[in-house]
Amino acid sequence: MSVSARNQLHGTVSAVHPGSVNDEIEISLTTGGKLVSVVTSSSRIRLALEKGKEVVALIKAPWIILASEDNGMMFSARNQFPGVITSMEKGAVNATIHLQTDEGTTLTAVITNESMAEMGISEGKRIVALIKASSVLLGVKRPDAKA
Repeated sequence: MSVSARNQLHGTVSAVHPGSVNDEIEISLTTGGKLVSVVTSSSRIRLALEKGKEVVALIKAPWIILASEDNGMMFSARNQFPGVITSMEKGAVNATIHLQTDEGTTLTAVITNESMAEMGISEGKRIVALIKASSVLLGVKRPDAKA
């Protein structure tokens, strides 16, 4: 698959919670852990999202918010992944941060250099990646796609 989203997480739909307009899709990730996505009911139907369906979750790196693990706050984001920063690349304005979650998933986030400095981000530091369920796009293999 060739898409620009740096975070491509594979898994299987473990639950579907229908709503009046949007549906909540729970995904068991192949690397371990769960991810929640909110999609429109029409998208759920069009993609045939049901328990057991294999999916890929796409999350653009700028959509991931990083928080220090000891910040003393609770967040509304449905997806919260504690982990360790494994590497980072500082650019002219933004930094790319790679982290390994406690459940084994690798995530890439993009934050400003200012945020990186304010948070004291460095390799080996523990961090929490926050991802809104509405920021998780889902894809499924087309029925006519070659294996």
